[in-house]
Amino acid sequence: MENTIQDLLKKNRLSITDSRMLVLSLFYNQPGALAHADIEKKTGNKIDRVTIYRTLQTFEEKGMIHTIPSADNTVKYALCKEQCMHGHHHDNHVHFVCDKCSATICLDDVLVPEVKLPRGFIPSQSNMVVNGVCNACK
Repeated sequence: MENTIQDLLKKNRLSITDSRMLVLSLFYNQPGALAHADIEKKTGNKIDRVTIYRTLQTFEEKGMIHTIPSADNTVKYALCKEQCMHGHHHDNHVHFVCDKCSATICLDDVLVPEVKLPRGFIPSQSNMVVNGVCNACK
């Protein structure tokens, strides 16, 4: 796992730091998405709040993670697939939020349907969140 994380950092021309390694390992070990608060809680006192914020911002800019909006106006983050890169996210899949356990899961095989916009409108990103009950809670 450590080699995978280091390879991803190298591929994105980022320094290999303990903070970046720790945050990425959380994403690799978590089946669903993580909020900033989740990462802060899981890292304890090892990484301060600002470092986590900057790390998430850097990872998103590099196309390593993508954002998922939530109903309470917080943002969750999940690992991107390999086709994402700096400034170009291609994570057009549906996200599922469990009403019981609040897990947010990327449904990689379920694509967001194409939306036909009026002439002159240029989309930059689309998100689709489906709420319900996950397999573990049913």
